[in-house]
Amino acid sequence: MVSAGFKTDQGRCRDNNEDSLFILPNHRIYMVADGVGGNRSGEVASRTAVTYVASYADSHPLEEVRDEEELQHYFLECVTGANDEICRMASEDWQYSGMATTLVVAYLTEEKGYVVNIGDSRAYLIRGGEILQITRDHTYVNELLMQGSISEEEAKRHPERNMITRAVGGDASVRPDFFRFDLEAGDVILLCTDGLYGEVEDEIICQMVTKEPSMHQLAADLVEQANSHGGRDNISVVCIRV
Repeated sequence: MVSAGFKTDQGRCRDNNEDSLFILPNHRIYMVADGVGGNRSGEVASRTAVTYVASYADSHPLEEVRDEEELQHYFLECVTGANDEICRMASEDWQYSGMATTLVVAYLTEEKGYVVNIGDSRAYLIRGGEILQITRDHTYVNELLMQGSISEEEAKRHPERNMITRAVGGDASVRPDFFRFDLEAGDVILLCTDGLYGEVEDEIICQMVTKEPSMHQLAADLVEQANSHGGRDNISVVCIRV
C-alpha cells in the first residue's frame, strides 16, 4: 500500500512562496514545481504547471496507456501543454512576462517508477539506507560539473549554481527528461525543490527517511530541517513510501 506525505513552506528568508505541489493518489501521480519570475509570477507559473498536469491526468486515463513508449509520449504531451499555457499567459499579460517553473513528476505503478523532470527540482530514491538522485539538474553549474570543468565542492559554492537551463515556460518548446526504475517494497521516493537539498545534505536526508515511518511526519521534519539550516529559499517536499 502506497503512503504519501507532503509539505510546502515559505522558508525563513523569502516573503512569498513560489513553490507548488500536487498529488493524485488515485492516479499514483505526484509532483513538485518551483516557479521563477518577477511580480510574484513565479507562483503563478508553478501553480499553472501542476494544475495543468492534474487536469490532463483526470481527462486522459493512464489505464489506456499500453507501453512505455506511449507513456513517454503521454507525459511529453502533458508537459508541452503546460508549457504552452504558461507561454500564452506570459504573452497576454505583462505581469506574467518571463515567468517559468521547474517541474518534477513521479508516476508509480506496482513494479516500476517513472519520473519526468525539467529544471532543478529533484527526485530521489531511498532504499536500504542509501539515497540515489534519480533526476539530473538542468543548471549551468551541473553542465560544468558533467564536463569536468569544476569539482563537486566548487559546484556547491558556485555563484551561479541556481541558474537553470531548462524550464516549463522558458521557451516555446520544452525538453523534459524521462527516467524509469524498478520499485521494491519499502522504497521511499522523495520529490523536492532546491530549498531542501540546498540546505540539507543527501546523507542527512537519507538518515531522516530511514528513521521516520510516517510520510506526513517525514515531510514536516524535512522542511523543519531545511529551515533550521537557514531556510534561504522556499521548501517543498513530497514523500512516498511503496
